[in-house]
Amino acid sequence: MAEFVIVTGMSGAGRSTTAASLEDLGWFVIDNLPAAIIPRLGELVATAGADAQRVALIAGRRGAGDVAELLEAIERLREGSHIVRVLYLDAPDDVLVRRYEGTRRRHPRTSSGVEEAIAEERLSLEGLRRDADIVLDTGELNVNQLRNRITEMFSEQQAEELMRTAVMSFGFKHGLPLDVDMVFDVRFLPNPHWVDELREQVGLDDPVRDYVLSAPEALRFVDQVEAMLRDLLPAFRREGKAYLTIGVGCTGGHHRSVAISEELARRLRADGLAISLFHRDIER
Repeated sequence: MAEFVIVTGMSGAGRSTTAASLEDLGWFVIDNLPAAIIPRLGELVATAGADAQRVALIAGRRGAGDVAELLEAIERLREGSHIVRVLYLDAPDDVLVRRYEGTRRRHPRTSSGVEEAIAEERLSLEGLRRDADIVLDTGELNVNQLRNRITEMFSEQQAEELMRTAVMSFGFKHGLPLDVDMVFDVRFLPNPHWVDELREQVGLDDPVRDYVLSAPEALRFVDQVEAMLRDLLPAFRREGKAYLTIGVGCTGGHHRSVAISEELARRLRADGLAISLFHRDIER
């Protein structure tokens, strides 16, 4: 049985970086394969008996007709005896505009200006985004952070997991991540930012961690979230969910959300769950 990941999404959202990251992880990467050939590729892989083959298809799009053809190809590929996941890369419009302006690249939809082309593309890709197994927001990620996220989701170590679960800390002032399935707000906890000796440290440092977790409500909160997730994660797996991202947010993403995410991930791992951990805004 082979595993396929279809990488699609908005132009400028990180397909090239994702392709390179998957290739580094040992995936066989094919870029811009015509959608009509994808089902045939699945048949060839099955015929070859490549039980452990991991294939990443970097899907290109030019119009609504191509999107419909890709959706049909994905459905036909899923009818075979393969694991098929769709990764949709997204980013806010203003981020995509800045990326195109910064690189001086032309948008694939060249019939209009960049902002109009992005709006047109986003509208045409609604079906792909809706049917994706995971939507990854790359707007606040630099290249190294995106590579780390891809590694967490698609490394060989994660290959046998029926559902890949991640805990992400973030700062609300930098925007709510688009790719989280559930969000917990820890801004009710005392803020280390207002303690002079803790302000320049982060939630990975012991003094900050001890300060955050010393609040009685902090431990009660983690206890309750851990108990809830112990019940919910098996239910999500039974329903066939491929990816689950749990967001923990504070104001800036440096102190409280980091410390709570670390503690929550530690407990879930102690429960025998495979959990990846990512701090989106810790370096901002």
